[in-house]
Formats: sequence, structure tokens, C-alpha cells
Amino acid sequence: MKKVYLLFILISISAFSQKTFDNIKSEKLGTERRITIGLPQSYEANPEKKYPVLYLLDGDYLFDPFSGALSYGAYWGDLPEVIIIGVHQNKNDEREDDSTVDQSTGLPFEKGADFFEFIGSELVPYIEKKYRTSPFRIIAGHDVTASFINFYLYKEKPLFNAYISFSPELANKMEVRIPEKFAKTTEPLFYYLSAADGDNKKIKEPIEKLDSNIKIANNPLVNYKYDLFKGTTHYTQVLHAIPSALYQIFEVYKPINSAEYNNKIAILETGYADYLENKYNVMSKVLGVQIPVRMSDFKVIETLILKKNAYDELGKMAEIGNVNYPKAMLGEYELGLMYEKMGDPKRASKKYQNASQMEPIGDLNKDLMYEKIDQMNTLAKTSK
Repeated sequence: MKKVYLLFILISISAFSQKTFDNIKSEKLGTERRITIGLPQSYEANPEKKYPVLYLLDGDYLFDPFSGALSYGAYWGDLPEVIIIGVHQNKNDEREDDSTVDQSTGLPFEKGADFFEFIGSELVPYIEKKYRTSPFRIIAGHDVTASFINFYLYKEKPLFNAYISFSPELANKMEVRIPEKFAKTTEPLFYYLSAADGDNKKIKEPIEKLDSNIKIANNPLVNYKYDLFKGTTHYTQVLHAIPSALYQIFEVYKPINSAEYNNKIAILETGYADYLENKYNVMSKVLGVQIPVRMSDFKVIETLILKKNAYDELGKMAEIGNVNYPKAMLGEYELGLMYEKMGDPKRASKKYQNASQMEPIGDLNKDLMYEKIDQMNTLAKTSK
């Protein structure tokens, strides 16, 4: 029954996404190339909002499973909404020509070089001109196209910020060139690599070498993950790998859960408010996702601050509240709470009074502020 319910959710969510098709006239390819475009559910209702973009090679068959996973994750608040662009490559087996590589140099060659330029100089600019995109770009592919996406890493400034490579048939020297690039990079990069235990030896051995070399490079700016899926084939592993890749790349986007709380936050001796601010700064500056601090995350940090008696950090929480919710009573309430805990009821009362004149938010409302004001005034009188 649970499986039927989850399937119903996925079908219902997918029905809300805007899936359209377009044909791009390409000078590089000398022909038109068909693409599938998936716009987020909120796209039309939020004319100022910008979205990360996921470019899918082998978009003919990767589009729907990626769309389903993203829709499901967004429904539960774990993944952001993303524009999806699927490049069609299988009508006339174009993917083989698109992925042509010079075996001696290990670089795109002839039609492969044309396709490389089509993506970088035609498709990406076309999408960014037509749609509201953030600077964060992701690219994904499977076997030969999974190898091909790595060529964009070779550029001095990589075209994409995140790479999803499913069972790549790695081009010559790629297992060395990629780690060399990672060792030198000075900007954040995300790289997801997967393989199936059913992949043949020709595919698996270079992948294992690549994995080993990336780990040796060990650059903290490279967010790297490798999955080897047991009991899967070259094709079935993709359905396991898609959510794993998306949750790796967008890990910081998720609301604070017990694992993040226990392993990253509660172990801190100080800087709880800074952790919250940094979490959302990474979303904005690295992932290109602009959302206000979730009240659930805010309350988790506030509760921990109170538990640790780190009352001075409530001042920073007030700043975060005012930046994210300038019309709400959150910021003034946090200052009132800080003065209350520090034993200054008079100043606390004044801040709660200010908060009572602002908009309610979450479980904060005028009645609570008036109750706090009465408590502080009583404390101020008895302390004289």
C-alpha cells in the first residue's frame, strides 16, 4: 500500500511540472537539435525567482527519471526546484557522433568537437537568455555521454559547477586529467561518479582508477562521491544513482535533520548562529538558490543556543531574523530573549514591546509578546 501511495505522489507531482519541447538551430552542428525543457511548478508564479539548471545528455531517457526525483525531493523540501534541459541524442543514434573522441589525444574530435561547442556556445547561452537561470549549472550523462561531460572540466574555468557521471566509458587519459584538474581548482566543484557491479571490466577498471586518483588529489573544494551499486546492471544502476547524486549536490539545501544536528552542529563549542548563516550563504552563493532561513532551522539553532547558555549569540540570531524577515517580530523577539536571559528585564521588555508592533511569524504573536512584557515588567519591579 505504501508503494502505491508513493507512486501516486510521484505521478501527482510530475503532473504539475511544465514539460515542453524546442528545436534549436545549430550552426556548429549544421542542423536542428531537439530539447526537452522542464520548468519548475513555481516558475510562472515567481517572476523574480531564478533557478539552477540541470543539463542532461541522453535527455531522451534521462529526463523523466531526473524530473521525478527532483519533483519528489522538492515536495518534501529536501531539494530545490530546478530547470531541466534534456538534449535529444537517440533519434538517429546521434550520441555516437556527438561523443566522437580522438583516441590519441583523448579529446573531442570532428563531430564530437562540434557537439562540445554546441553545448557551450549555443545551448547554454540560449537557455540563459530565454529563462530565469541562476549561475549554478549541472550536467549529467550515461556511459559515453557520462565521459563526454568531463571535457567541460578541462577548461580553465569549467562551464559547469556540478557533474553527474553514470558508468562513464572514460576517454583516454581521463582518469588522470580529471584528478589533476581537481587538485588545482580554486572554486567549489561537485562531482558524482557511479558504476554498477554488472558493468563490464572495460568500464569498471578505469572508473576505479579515477576514483582512486580523485581521492589522492583530496581537494576540500571538490565535493566528491562515488557509488558502486550491487546487484545492478549498466542501465538499472541509473535509477539508484539519480537520487544519490542530487542529494549529494544539494545536501546543504535540506532542512536541518538529526544527522546534521548531531554530527555538525551540536558538537560545536560556539558559533551556532554562524553555522546557520553560513548554511544559507552556501545555498545562495554556491548553489544559486535564494530562500529565506526556514523557521524550523531557526528554531533548532535557537533551542541549542539556549541549551548551551550561549545567550550572546541571540544577537546574531536577531540579525539573521531581521535580514530574512524584516517586517516580522522575529529579530526584536530574539533581542528581547537575549536581554531576558542575561538578566536585564527592562531592556528585554522594550524589545518585546517593539516586537508586538510587528508582524507575527511562526509561533510568535502579539499575545506572547504582551505576556513577555508583563513578565519582564514584574521582574524589573521585584529586582529594585
